[in-house]
Amino acid sequence: MKKLLALLMTVSCMLTAQAQNGGYTPTPENLKARSEFRDSRFGIFLHWGLYSIFGQGEWYMTNANINHAEYAKVSEAFYPHRFDAAQWVAAIKASGARYICFTSRHHEGFSMWDTKQSDYNIMNTPYGKDVLRMLADECHRQDVKLHLYYSHLDWTREDYPIGRTGRGTGREGRANWAEYYAFMNRQLTELLTNYGEIGAIWFDGVWDHDSDSVPFDWQLEEQYALIHRLQPACLVGNNHHQTPVEGEDIQIFERDVPGENKAGLSGQEISRLPLETCQTMNGMWGYKVVDQNYKSTAELIRLLVRTSAKGANLLLNVGPQPDGTLPATALSRLSEMGEWLAVNGSSIYGTEAGEVVVGDSIVSTRCGNVTYLHVLSDKVKRIEVPFAGKVKRVVAFSDKQRLEYRLRDGKLCIPEINIPEETINYIIEIHKK
Repeated sequence: MKKLLALLMTVSCMLTAQAQNGGYTPTPENLKARSEFRDSRFGIFLHWGLYSIFGQGEWYMTNANINHAEYAKVSEAFYPHRFDAAQWVAAIKASGARYICFTSRHHEGFSMWDTKQSDYNIMNTPYGKDVLRMLADECHRQDVKLHLYYSHLDWTREDYPIGRTGRGTGREGRANWAEYYAFMNRQLTELLTNYGEIGAIWFDGVWDHDSDSVPFDWQLEEQYALIHRLQPACLVGNNHHQTPVEGEDIQIFERDVPGENKAGLSGQEISRLPLETCQTMNGMWGYKVVDQNYKSTAELIRLLVRTSAKGANLLLNVGPQPDGTLPATALSRLSEMGEWLAVNGSSIYGTEAGEVVVGDSIVSTRCGNVTYLHVLSDKVKRIEVPFAGKVKRVVAFSDKQRLEYRLRDGKLCIPEINIPEETINYIIEIHKK
């Protein structure tokens, strides 16, 4: 009930402000979708395309300066005979993830669905099946939200105005922005018309023209309006590494939790929109045969906790293999994260950023009058943190055993905690009066 009242108040305030200021007015369905997105906290990114066959990552075409016509020939060998949408979705759902973001079309220009706007698509391969159709049907069947990644840039099409990437892919530079823009919008219309409910469109590639002497006009406002017209509840996000612009519903941070910029891609200000951090499970987004440097389950869970403690979702990437299967190590990590979330999920799902942060060793999430302290380092032996308000009780999350505490001069002190060696992180519940 509290969440419903808060949502209604948010709707009222936003509609009033936007009626006065003009511009984008999210519908009630959109605002409800934002709230549900916020509560979900965990999603899985799937980077899959022709690049998986090369096993060199999703940027292989431009990194190796491969002529796009030669690169396209690999489509004649694309036959992911072991692809099983039901297995994918079941494994991802068991991980505790609430949504999937799938690369419908990456920078290589290949469409992973039965598009009528280009022959360069999965139907014109030996496999000849619409994997997006199968994935969408299975997501709807298993009640997992489906988001779709869509690239604004294209390293293959002549009508795309060449930016700072893809300069060695053999295009002649016959740009026709009006034609390319119309092509994109027709494809987006297909995606939002033929595949049922889509939770979000996740754009990428605007940064391809960030070095232009004259700012490039992507005509985002009209494109976003098209999406919201086709599916009012569909959220729009754009991985442009900037503060959100008019018409966007979520804010994306690449490889960093909001407020950090260790990777150099997330220096933008944090908005009041729902937040999402995308990060790789190993080093690359697309499948790379030599990249077996997977983060440990403990690292991934700490990342999920730290992201949640910033009030953001974690979109964790898996790069499917060319045969259509998910890597065994990735499946193992997903399973182990699911086991942890099955026990500790109430400290993650439906929470907001907590008020307690002590570097990376102690962070917090909050739901109602309960604050969850996540101790992420086994070196922490006692807790002394700033804390506002009156405390009713403090208990260990795992067994609900009461812990001794002192609250004095705005500081909460828990003099002694015992962290089991096998525990990935130790959680304390602080119940306010």
